[in-house]
Amino acid sequence: MRHFLERNGFGVFSRLADRLGMRAINVRLFFIYVTFFTVGLSFGLYLTMAFLLKLKDMVYTKRNSVFDL
Repeated sequence: MRHFLERNGFGVFSRLADRLGMRAINVRLFFIYVTFFTVGLSFGLYLTMAFLLKLKDMVYTKRNSVFDL
């Protein structure tokens, strides 16, 4: 199940972990603990981050040359 979710997920925690220089499993565990303390409010934060990262990927696509526009 873990491999299915990592392959088909949004990749929010792995991208955040790369940015912070941490392991992704530590970021995921922190999110799980915070979710228990905030009674699920951090799930909304996760969905917001996933939406913003997806939007960023759509806007900032890497182009190989000037003629790809």
